[in-house]
This record gives sequence, structure tokens and C-alpha cells, in this order.
Amino acid sequence: MTLQPQAIIEALKHVRYPGNGNDIVSLGMLQEDLRVDGMKVSFSLLFEKPNDPFAKSVVKAAEQAILTYVGETVEIKGNIAVISKDLPKPKPTAILPNVKNIIAVSSGKGGVGKSTISSNLAIALASLGYKVGLLDADIHGPSIPKMFGVEDAHPEVREVDGKQTIFPIEKYGVKILSIGFFVDPSQALVWRGSVSSNALKQLISDAEWGELDFFIMDLPPGTGDIHLTLVQTMGITGAIVVTTPQEVALADARKGINMFTGEKVNVPVLGLVENMAWFTPAELPDSKYYIFGKEGGKRLAEELNVPLLGQIPLVQSIRECGDAGQPIAFDENSILSHSFKELAQKVVERVEFRNSTMEATKKVEMIK
Repeated sequence: MTLQPQAIIEALKHVRYPGNGNDIVSLGMLQEDLRVDGMKVSFSLLFEKPNDPFAKSVVKAAEQAILTYVGETVEIKGNIAVISKDLPKPKPTAILPNVKNIIAVSSGKGGVGKSTISSNLAIALASLGYKVGLLDADIHGPSIPKMFGVEDAHPEVREVDGKQTIFPIEKYGVKILSIGFFVDPSQALVWRGSVSSNALKQLISDAEWGELDFFIMDLPPGTGDIHLTLVQTMGITGAIVVTTPQEVALADARKGINMFTGEKVNVPVLGLVENMAWFTPAELPDSKYYIFGKEGGKRLAEELNVPLLGQIPLVQSIRECGDAGQPIAFDENSILSHSFKELAQKVVERVEFRNSTMEATKKVEMIK
């Protein structure tokens, strides 16, 4: 039996708070620290006051609801924490203590090749001798397993120091984890934001990533819950924004950059990558056709005063290699492999500059 966070949430909807008769989920009492480790389930319930007279009865009702609606073998008793608005919530422990740099690869819209850039960048960094991890954080559209040719892989999960630990898949010198390893790839993943966020947190904190020079996160397109969850969960060294030269993509890329550099988030933007900068047919390797417009990414980088890390052409072999599960950066004989190595080197330089001129990154504390 594999427990799903959503099943726990549905069970808790049967629990009513005696004070007003509403269920504890709709009241917002269930906190975002819901964790599932094998058959063990733990979470916190938020009450208005530390001495709430209904706290004990609600906890017992929550335990019983999970045993009734999810399964009698679920380990839940004693695993529900009671917190209140009048007392500070427990501070989360630091995660990924052995990771030197955390890089978020983002895009304002889908279809601009963000996952292609993430995959090839990770492999290029590994080829330069760095220890690299890659997290497919695109919960609703995981594509990293396909690009690495590991769609049928099943990461090992075993107990380490009393905790269920996930061991990433390793290929091309990169440690990889994706929600795609744990769900049916033929089915649409319909999860609420809080469930997606908790699943992502588990892939980060419950995995044995080991020592890494770079931890790259392939984020979902746009700006939403997942992005906020990540900046609240860990200190991100910097973000890379991917766009194409066309105006529609540039408008969304501008929003993405503004999100990271905004006062509330304040994550440094390492630079911008212009993907599909031009089309070069195989039979005319010296020709450039600007299908999506010319140098739009370069102009946006200049406008917002962020570095242009690279311009990657639209070449058929990039798509073919990705579909075949062997990103082109792994092909030492390809000219484009050298392009991604140049991109990786620029990223390294920007990270070194950022680390030498700015304070160590801290996770974002959101104030409601």
C-alpha cells in the first residue's frame, strides 16, 4: 500500500472543529508540513489559542479519520503536532547542508525549452568536473526522465537513521529526481498546490543528494505556488531565466525576472538564456533564420541589466537527442555540446561573482 498525501487530506475533511462545525481542512488548520514516510504520517494542526479546549478531541478525531478512511495500518497516533497562532511555529531545519550552490532554472511561459536547457546545463557542468544534482520540480509536466532516458527507473527508497530516504537516479554524471518516477506517466497529475508543494519538499529533503557543487531545479513555467514554496524552503543561490526571442515569451520572461528580484523574494538572477535564438538547418550549417525574432533575449537582458548567459540555436539534433534520452551536451563531438559547455562556464563565473560580492543566500521569510 502506497500512501498519497491527497488521501490524508480527504480523510481530514471528515473532521469537524466543534467550535463552528466546519471541517479542519477548509478552516486552514492543516499546515503545509504534511509528511508521508512509508506508512508513517505526520503533520501539524493550527489552533487560534495555545489552550484551545477542543485541541485534544480534534487530534483524536483526526487520528481516527485517517485510520478509518485511509487504513488501519497507518502510523498516525502521536504524530500530530498542535501549534497556535499565539506561539511561534517551529523553525524548519536546514536542508541540503552539503550543497554549495542551488540554481533555479525558470521560464515565464511553457514551450521555451527550459527543461532542455536544465538537462544540458547539468550534464555540461558535470563534464567540467563538478558534482551536480538535477531536480525536476515541474510537478505537473515532468520531462527530465524522458530526456535522460530513465522513464522506467524506480529510485531506491530505504531506511537511513530511522528515516525513509530516496536515492536519486544517476546518469551522465548527474543525480536526478523527478515526480515522474513515482506517478503513472500516462495519467494527468491533478493535485492542489499544497499537495504539490509537499511532494516537492519530500523530493528535496528526504533524498540522499550527498555533496554537490550545483543543485539545479527545473521549475514549472510561470510564477506560482511551487516557486514560493522553494524560496521559502531553501536559500537559492540564483536563478536562470529561459526565453525565446519572440515578444510573447519576452513579456513573460520579464515577469519571471521581476518575481525573483522583487522585494519579497529577492533571489539574485544569474542571467538570461535566449533559446531558439535562430534556426540553422543541417544542410546549411552557416545559415541563420530568425524564426521567432532576432536577439529579443539580448535586448531584454540589456533592458533589465542582467547578463546574457548564452544564445542557443534551434537545431533539430537538440530535439532528437532529448527525445532519445541522451541530451546533446553529452556528445563530445557536437558543436552544440561546446555551446552548452560555454554556457556552463558562464554560469560558474556568475555564481563565483555572486558569491564573492553578496552575502550567503537565506531562505525567504514570507510575512502575511
